[in-house]
Amino acid sequence: MAVVDEEGVVVAANEALASLLGTDPGSLHDQAAADLVDLASDGRTWHAYHEVLRGRRSRFRCTRRLKHPDGRSLWAEVTVAPAADSGRVLLSIADISDRRELQARLRHLQMHDPVTRLPNRTLFFERLAVALETAAHQSSPSHTAHPSHPAYQSHQSHQSHQSHQSYGHGGTGRIGLCYLDLDGFKAVNDTMGHRVGDRLLAAVAARLTECADNDGYTRSGGHLVARLGGDEFAILVEDSTGTEQLADLAQSVLCALQQPFDLAGQRLSVSASIGVVERAAHGTTATGLMQAADTTLYWAKADGKARWTLFDPERNAHRMTRQALSSTLRPAVERGEFALEYQPLVDMADGAVRGVEALVRWKHPQFGTLAPNRFVGIAEEDGSIVELGRWVLRTACRQARQWQKDHPRERPLFVSVNVAVRQVWDSDLVADVAGILAETGLAPHLLQLELTESAVMGSAGRPLQALQALSDMGVRIAIDDFGTGYSNLAYLSRLPVSVLKLDGSFVRGFQDEAHANPADELIVEALVQLAHRLGLTVTAECVETSGQATRLRRIGCDTGQGWLYSRAVPPDRIAELIGITPLPV
Repeated sequence: MAVVDEEGVVVAANEALASLLGTDPGSLHDQAAADLVDLASDGRTWHAYHEVLRGRRSRFRCTRRLKHPDGRSLWAEVTVAPAADSGRVLLSIADISDRRELQARLRHLQMHDPVTRLPNRTLFFERLAVALETAAHQSSPSHTAHPSHPAYQSHQSHQSHQSHQSYGHGGTGRIGLCYLDLDGFKAVNDTMGHRVGDRLLAAVAARLTECADNDGYTRSGGHLVARLGGDEFAILVEDSTGTEQLADLAQSVLCALQQPFDLAGQRLSVSASIGVVERAAHGTTATGLMQAADTTLYWAKADGKARWTLFDPERNAHRMTRQALSSTLRPAVERGEFALEYQPLVDMADGAVRGVEALVRWKHPQFGTLAPNRFVGIAEEDGSIVELGRWVLRTACRQARQWQKDHPRERPLFVSVNVAVRQVWDSDLVADVAGILAETGLAPHLLQLELTESAVMGSAGRPLQALQALSDMGVRIAIDDFGTGYSNLAYLSRLPVSVLKLDGSFVRGFQDEAHANPADELIVEALVQLAHRLGLTVTAECVETSGQATRLRRIGCDTGQGWLYSRAVPPDRIAELIGITPLPV
């Protein structure tokens, strides 16, 4: 302790204070108390100290790092309070170095992963927040992060080589992240045990740290490498110089991890998938950066694993659109946002409209009218295709029956409806079809169900039984996009199929008579002859010119579908077309 007068000068000091400061009590007499414990180092502390000296404040306390004459540093808690009725103040100093060291040790344990000794998720997000704030305010000295920030200090205890330069001025204002996980790590844990798994994680951490420290682009001597949990790691690149730096770092990590690991006699090889994100810090949040990194890591895995993938805004926008569509698809059926259009199927011999294909459209309130290729795949993934398919089937059958009533003709129009393979598996398609035909009054032979070649070829068990039951009911089965898959022609003869629809890629080869490829015509002719010998009819899709129609008719195609005849149109336009005979052939 020391007694200090109203001018801030020491008038008396005890032996304990002198010992703490490495001197004797007499030498402290007449010295400025503020100089002994560095109270003038910042404005707020200096002001608070003077307020106590002037009697305007009852007490003031602060923490200071002091230098002992022998070279060691100590942390001291400084308290300044008025001495009773003397006009003087009492300065007391307590050595809290042990307490601070314990706090630092506890914080280090709290902020670091015990298996790999890397910073953990908590410290990573602290450092990420500081790095984003610092990089976003590079041009403002008053906003520069100070090395005394706890997130900085905790990392210093693990990677003392980190330079203050990365927290100084002249940074790039950009930030980068490599977010990775190990491919097949669960299998290592399951087959070899968690002890081997932990050794592998520690070895991976060492290689990641080496890659981060050896990044030739950085001026600061390394990046923050953290274990976020499980087999997930992150490398935070502050003051990123661009995507090239991040790409090179990710590639070096892939190469490093591809080298086999020797773990106490266990030789293991692993790979990693890495999501790479690099962007300006201004306007970027930690949550947004991690979401982008997580998305990009998912792409890397979806693209085949053992690779790095760079964040792509366009791909992400498409993903976000898919998510938006997926989340609104089921209620959209109930809200009546879907509508059907119909494209004529025309007899190529006389141009008469024999049937129509029902094509679903989504009248989306945000994205406008969407074609099936925008949402049917999503509907198949989340299972809503069953409900949507049931609606399409009921609506198309009801419409076909209405045309039959309103426009009686010797050969009523049949309606062709696309069926996804998931509808066969996830619903009782046979019962649905039977119920809808009974409900609408449409004859079974006026309904055609189209399944893709990949869905039909190789059908067995329940799908094959369903197709057979539908065929026995009188419903026609058509194979859509025929010729695009690996067709098992022998198997085709055993399927209850009535119609083959030739894929448009064959028909497009007929477009230019002057530069026609004879092989295209030979292939189509062979397919048509094969179909006819099996008792099947053939529909040519994507017929756009009269030249195509002429050649397809000569080859023997039974019906055609395409813009030459009509685009897909609303139901009332079909009603007009029924009376127009023939259509262009």
